[in-house]
Amino acid sequence: MTKKTTPDFILLIVTFMLLAIGLIMVYSASAIWADYKFQDSFFFAKRQMLFAGVGIVAMFFIMNINYLTWKTWAKVILIVCFVLLILVLIPGIGNVRNGSRSWIGVGAFSIQPSEFMKLAMIAFLSKYLSENQKLITSFKKGIIPSLGLVFLAFALIMLQPDLGTGTVMVGTCVVMVLVAGARIWHFAIFGIIGLAGFVGLVISAPYRIKRITSFLDPWQDPLGSGFQIIQSLYAIGPGGLFGLGLGQSRQKFFYLPEPQTDFIFAILAEELGFIGGSFILLLFALLLWRGIRIALGAPELFGSFLAVGIIAMIAIQVMINIGVVTGLMPVTGITLPFLSYGGSSLTLMLMAIGVLLNISRYSRY
Repeated sequence: MTKKTTPDFILLIVTFMLLAIGLIMVYSASAIWADYKFQDSFFFAKRQMLFAGVGIVAMFFIMNINYLTWKTWAKVILIVCFVLLILVLIPGIGNVRNGSRSWIGVGAFSIQPSEFMKLAMIAFLSKYLSENQKLITSFKKGIIPSLGLVFLAFALIMLQPDLGTGTVMVGTCVVMVLVAGARIWHFAIFGIIGLAGFVGLVISAPYRIKRITSFLDPWQDPLGSGFQIIQSLYAIGPGGLFGLGLGQSRQKFFYLPEPQTDFIFAILAEELGFIGGSFILLLFALLLWRGIRIALGAPELFGSFLAVGIIAMIAIQVMINIGVVTGLMPVTGITLPFLSYGGSSLTLMLMAIGVLLNISRYSRY
C-alpha cells in the first residue's frame, strides 16, 4: 500500500465544524440547568471541552496508526470490551444512571463500556468478513458465526439495560454483513427472531410499553411517558425558519429534561430554526459521503469493511436520535454524534473518525 501524505481534508473540516457547533450548543442548552444544579453555568460546557480535547488527541494519534493494526488487535480489544461489559453489571463497579447500570466510575469521570464495544465489534467483524467473505452466503458457516458474538454483546448490553446503544451496534453489524454479500432472505429469519425478542423485551418492562404508546400518541400521558416528545416538539415548532436566536431557547428552562444530551437537536432547532437544523444534516451528509468514498477507495477488504462499519454506526445513530427528537420514533437513549453532551460517546466518535482518516491516507480516491 502506498501511503498518502495527508488525510481526507473535507472529513477533518466537517468533523471540527460539528464539534465546534456541539460545544456551543452544549453550553447554550445546559447553562440554565448547570447554574441551578451546580451554581456554574459552564459546568457541562467545561467537561465537554475536556472530553473534546481528549477525543481530538485520540483522533490524531489514531490517524497516524496504520489501520491494519486494528486487524491485528481486534480479538484482544473485543475481549477487553466484553470483560468491561460484564464488570459494569456488578454492583459497586457499575454506576446506575436513569435506571441503567451502564457506567464505570474512573475518578470524577465515568466511561460507558457499551459505547466502546461498538467500535470493537466493528473492528472484529471487519477482520472476520475480510477473511471469510466467501462463506457469507452460507447461513450456517457465514451468517451465524459472524453475528453470534454480536448478539452475545447485545444481550450483555440489554442487561444494563441500554436498548439504544444495543440497537445501533446490531444495526451497524447487519449493514456490514449485507455489504459483504449476505443473502437478504437469511435476515428474514433473524428478523422474525428479532421481532419476537423485541416483543419480549417490551412486555418484560412496562416502561418500554409506555414508550411505544407515547410514541404513537404522546398526549395519552402528557405528564409522563409522552412528556419528552411533547416538550421536544414544543421546542422545534416555535423555531420556525430562522429560530429564536442562539441562547434564546425557552424549553431549556426546565421544560425539556437534560436538553444537553439526547434532545440537543430540539434546542438547536428552536434557537437556529429550520436553517440551522438543515445545516447540521448537511454536515452529516458530507461526513457520510466522504466516509463512503474512503470505503470504496480502501486498498483491501478489511479497510473497506472498517470504513463501512464506522459510517453505518454514525448514520444509524443520527437517524435514530433525530427520529426520536422529531417524534418519528419511540424515545430511546441515543446521543447525537459530536453534538450531544457525553464523554464516552464523543471520545468514541472522534476515535472512529481517526480510523477513517488513516484509511483515507491509503484510499485510491
